[in-house]
Amino acid sequence: MVEEFLVYISKEKRVSSHTCTAYKNDIESFLSFSAIENNTDLKEVSYQNVRSWIVELINLGYSNRTVNRKLSSLRTFFKWALGLGFVDLDPMLKIKGPKLEKRLPEFVKEEEIDDSELKQLFPDGFSGFRDRLMIEVLYQTGIRLSELINLKRSDIDQDKIKVLGKRNKERFIPLTVELFQQISAYLDHEVYKEAGIEYVFITDKGKKLYPKFVYRKVNYYLSLLTNLSKRSPHILRHTFATHMLNNGAGLETLKEVLGHASLSATQVYTHNSFDQISKIYKQSHPRGEKK
Repeated sequence: MVEEFLVYISKEKRVSSHTCTAYKNDIESFLSFSAIENNTDLKEVSYQNVRSWIVELINLGYSNRTVNRKLSSLRTFFKWALGLGFVDLDPMLKIKGPKLEKRLPEFVKEEEIDDSELKQLFPDGFSGFRDRLMIEVLYQTGIRLSELINLKRSDIDQDKIKVLGKRNKERFIPLTVELFQQISAYLDHEVYKEAGIEYVFITDKGKKLYPKFVYRKVNYYLSLLTNLSKRSPHILRHTFATHMLNNGAGLETLKEVLGHASLSATQVYTHNSFDQISKIYKQSHPRGEKK
């Protein structure tokens, strides 16, 4: 039954393989905890079973955020099961997850990722050229790690790139003249040409990049720029969004560029650093700053 469900979300919902794996682990964990072995057992599941599982997860040290993600997997699963008649009642209807602690996205400050500082970090040669372009594309476009890895030469245009986001949704992101020139120079590099590969970013051996490679590179270079505890590729996405909003971009525009399905996902970036708030206050209030 779980395998049928995974086929459904893969084919119908078009979720990624990583998401499929997460759903599989969450659902099998719950079924194992509740001693569910067949369809008959599944019909007996009640919201009390789910509540007991939540308590077990919390006692095991899972964060509220992780528990809520696991509950989301169960909601999708039981909604599917109800539609096919595997259950008569949805046990998730009365379930409310634990309250989430509000966390503001971490980001690199504008002065920390200044262009003049950034360009001095990278070594000469193809590897340094690629690493710098990788950081620039992540920061200047806000694309996800998976989108960077799967970017192809055919996706590059003179003033924009085409990105295939979640659930195979296409979107276009503007390119500055300078960034397009950097990409063009990189694609013309003899090492890249010798690789003969359709993907834009490649390893030193001419192969398609993989997540750990990108994470390791981004973590290293950000460690030279900032004291943030988190230095993942996603931090550059947070940084892109925060800097865009701080410099006047609208939420609707940012939503389209980031590829969010709803505006609520974008609103998390409406935070501002205190320095930015202070700057706006001094500029806007009649007595904020003496002229």
